Amino acid sequence: MTHYHSNGKLLLSSEYYVLDGALALALPTNRGQLLHVSYAPSEHKVLHWKSYDSNGEIWFEARFDIETFEALEGYVSQKSLVLQKILQAARKLASNFLVGKEYVLVETYLEFPRLWGLGTSSTLIYNVAKWAGIDAFALLFGTMGGSGYDIACAESKGPILYKCIKEGAPEFIPIDFNPPFKSQLYFIYSGKKQSSADGIEYYKKFKKENTKNKDLVNRLTKITQSMLAVKTLKEFEQLIAEHEQIIAKNLNLERIKNKFFQDYWGEVKSLGAWGGDFILATSDKSQAETQKYFADKGFDTFLTYDELVKDDTLIDKSK
Repeated sequence: MTHYHSNGKLLLSSEYYVLDGALALALPTNRGQLLHVSYAPSEHKVLHWKSYDSNGEIWFEARFDIETFEALEGYVSQKSLVLQKILQAARKLASNFLVGKEYVLVETYLEFPRLWGLGTSSTLIYNVAKWAGIDAFALLFGTMGGSGYDIACAESKGPILYKCIKEGAPEFIPIDFNPPFKSQLYFIYSGKKQSSADGIEYYKKFKKENTKNKDLVNRLTKITQSMLAVKTLKEFEQLIAEHEQIIAKNLNLERIKNKFFQDYWGEVKSLGAWGGDFILATSDKSQAETQKYFADKGFDTFLTYDELVKDDTLIDKSK
């Protein structure tokens, strides 16, 4: 049996505009996805796939013909067709992928609830790429598309700066993001999963109408760089407010703080595609008081920065 693991992801800055080269601050999460593969002799060449959610329950199961990766009768669905596309793309990138195998059992295990939007698809693509021995970015861009920051997070030990390069491989570097106010940053699940693909399509629509796109990319890049330099929570909150205003104004979107948290004392920032998944909240009050505020409004999934964000680089430095 072979095993693969990848991290989930959060995009702290430059959402949407990361697609056009804005420098982004991205955070890998300490919850991701596992992929286990085992092989056995069989009369039939079958790839048997089982996906388990964070509660240990099967949420997806299918069987594929190993030679073509087409879903077998009785297992054809929207989800199986997406996986079929990924497997077939992996075969194109690695012609010997599973060639000559008979029965193959794949079991995947999510370490976070599926609706959290931390990268169910990106962690899958990364794990399949490692299994096939191919470049994970090539597999992503040949199937699901996107900026690729989630693939960079999948293998990162800690926070990264990420930049898309047109007609070239993306650039990303590990960074030391350990601000003194880190304990005053919280992540709250919005209660709604947001489609990244839909968010990208929405952005492309407005991008065509916006002649200031290059200026916006530069402004968001500067905000990202400033996020790494500020030393106080107040300065960080000012950057969040500016960032939110830029996205809201130029993409005709409503700030989540204006929509749900007008009476909140700190700042609130949407992460990734606006309208779902996780939000970032800052607070100069106690964790208990902050958590109660969001719970009273019906937002029960409340995590501290250290509970959600992976940063093994800090562990390495402490040794």
